[in-house]
Formats: sequence, structure tokens, C-alpha cells
Amino acid sequence: MIPEVPEKRSAFTHFLLHLHPRTVPVETLRYQLSFGLGGMAAALFATLIITGILQLLSYSPATLSAYQSIQLMYSGNNMGGYVRNIHFWAGNLLVIISALHLLRVFLTGALSGGRQLNWLIGMVIFLLVLFANFTGYLLPWDQLAFWAVTIFTNMTAYVPVIGGWLIETLRGGAEVGPATLENFFALHVGVLPAALIFLLIWHFWLIRKAGGLIQSPDLAGEHKKRVAVIPHLIQREAATGLCLLALLFVFSALVDAPLAGQANPGESPNPAKAAWYFMGLQELLLHLHPIFAICIAPLLVIAGFASLPFWPESTLPAAHWFGGKRGARLAILSFAGSFLAVVMVIVGDEFLFRTANSINTEKIWLTRGLLPLVTASLVLVTLFLFLRRKKNYSRADAVMAMVMATSGFIFGLTVIGIWFRGPGMALIWPI
Repeated sequence: MIPEVPEKRSAFTHFLLHLHPRTVPVETLRYQLSFGLGGMAAALFATLIITGILQLLSYSPATLSAYQSIQLMYSGNNMGGYVRNIHFWAGNLLVIISALHLLRVFLTGALSGGRQLNWLIGMVIFLLVLFANFTGYLLPWDQLAFWAVTIFTNMTAYVPVIGGWLIETLRGGAEVGPATLENFFALHVGVLPAALIFLLIWHFWLIRKAGGLIQSPDLAGEHKKRVAVIPHLIQREAATGLCLLALLFVFSALVDAPLAGQANPGESPNPAKAAWYFMGLQELLLHLHPIFAICIAPLLVIAGFASLPFWPESTLPAAHWFGGKRGARLAILSFAGSFLAVVMVIVGDEFLFRTANSINTEKIWLTRGLLPLVTASLVLVTLFLFLRRKKNYSRADAVMAMVMATSGFIFGLTVIGIWFRGPGMALIWPI
């Protein structure tokens, strides 16, 4: 029997029921099904909106005063510094949680049953989260932010045809300066939050329309029973969100958001690195032709992930992580194997193959572009065929292995770029 929802509802209750179905299957209340990642992301986004508005009370979006306004947040007994800490760490954590949420959706087979559109919306949300973090990165106008944005906007110049227009549009001119700060401020506090709010509401509505989280089609009886979303699901979401925020607030009280010296266009730090979530691209740029590293490879990865719901017979069994224990072992091996392969290839390229003769060649587009891309593609195709024909894995399992291998590749590039690149972007062993 389904518990009755009270007739008299508050405005907040009405809002919750617009974003959730009235009832949900008992099975989907299992914490292990989703680990509350979607709710965590929503809680972090709400926190970012609130802390962002509070920072507007003291932040000045001008190159002559932006840095000083950030310093003022940390002066005396001002709570502005603590608010900035929460905002900074919440933004970075949202990138990680959003990426894990996308992987969770894929690995639990939540791509079927009319959820294809929501997968695409989720990917767009993730890309906007990255862009929102990127635009906010410049606002302190310190050395770290200035040169990170300079590096990334320099990367966009390699995009064919529109690269020049793109860099001019982002910067508002030829160099990173006052116009860049104004552009990034407008995008960060106006355009991107509005777009994210719209997409998140759409995203939640599509989940509501689909009946909530994915559920296994082979369960019956007790497991098919439905319960009211209020209080059963809402209490679980609230508990997860509040625990996450409690940890975030404690961490923010202990660890300040980074703030280097004031931006100085005439003094570049060594090494000059992009924001951590773009370090994979910067690392790739050290090894591949710029057009392949900045444009072709990322677009192929995005297109591949976006097409996952539309590959025939390639969705994992619904509501079963990795499709089962055998799939879990395959996923771990694929991710770890790809990570180790990336490390070995980078070390080998750095010390064995990356010579002046191999880089300064008229055929760099071939040796540092097309050939590595074709080789990586052949490795993935070979992995797929090997698993299907020699190991008797299902098509969905083989596709999962390709996705996890790609994820391991991206993770490996990012880890090396963040922690194992020192002065001159040379490989180092972090101490």
C-alpha cells in the first residue's frame, strides 16, 4: 500500500514533487545503487550559488581592485575568506562528483528506457561545470589564475578555422587583460549559472518522467513495491547532502583556497600550468600535434561518450554495477591497464623518442598526430574484438572495457600533468 501524501503541501514540497516522482520503487532507495552522487552534485551546486552571491557583496571585477578585494575577504574577522574557501572547494569537488556521476549512470546501465536524452543533457551539464570552474578561476586575478587562463586560451588558438576568433572572444582582445576579466565575470555569474539551472531542472524532470532511478527488470514482488518519495527518498537525499556539506565546511575551515601573488603579465611562473581539470589536455599537448591534442582527440572522446546510449546491445544490465562481478574485474583491469600504459608511453616518449629530430619535422602532423591517434583507436578496437571473440564477453561488457580504458587514459594524463611535471614541464618525481 502506498502511503498517502498530505493534501496540504508547502511551496517547497510542491517544488520537490516537481523534481521527483510521487512514488519510487523500494529497490532504488539502496544507497549502493547511486551512492547519492546526483544529490551530492545538486547540493554542491546550491552551495555554489549561495556562496557566489555572498562573494558578490565584496568582490570587485576590475583588474585594479580584484586581487585586493580577495585579500580583504581574509582580513581581520571577515567571514568572506571562509565563504570563498567553501566556494572554491565546492566548485572543484563538483567537477569530480559530476564525472563520477556520469560514470555511475553508465556502469549501472541507466542509459535505456528513454534516458538517452538525459545522458546527453548530463554531458552538457558536465562540460558547463568545467567551463564555470574555468571562468571562475581567473576572478582572483592572481599569478596562478592569470597564467592558467593564459595557457588554456592559448590552447584554443589551435582549433582549426575558429581558433583565432575563439581566443579573441574569450580574452576580449589579443591578451589576457581587463576585458578578459569582465568577460569571465559575466559568464561566471550570469550566463553559465542560468544555463546550468535550466539544464538541471530539465535533467531532474526527465528523471521524474522516467520514474526515478533505473531499476532491475528481473526483480518482482517485494522489490517492486513503491513508496512515497516524501519522506523515504527525500530523507536519504538530505542526509547524504548534509554529510557532504559538513565535510566540505570543515575542510574549508582548515584549508584556504589558493591565492598566489597579484597577476603579473611580465613574470611567468615555472612551470606555468592550466587548471588541474585541463592538465590532461596540457599533458597531451606535450606529445601530440596541437590540432590533434586540443581539437580532434577531445572531440572524438566527447562524441564517443555521447553516442553510448545509441550503440545497439551495448548497455549494461539495468541496476547492476558493471553488469556483475565478472564485469567488475574487467572494468578494474581495463582502467588500471590503461593508466599504466599511459605512464609507460609518456616516460618512453619523454626519454627515448622525444628528440629534436622527431619533433621538428615537416611530417609532425603524421608522427605526432595521425599515427598516435590511429594506434590508440586500433588498441581500443583490438580490445573490443579480443573480449568478444576470445573471452566471450558480451557486447556491453566489451564497450564498458573501452570506456574504462579511455577513462584510465584521461586519468593518467591528468595525474602526470598535475604532480609529475616540474620546471620547464620536465618529468619529475614529486617530493
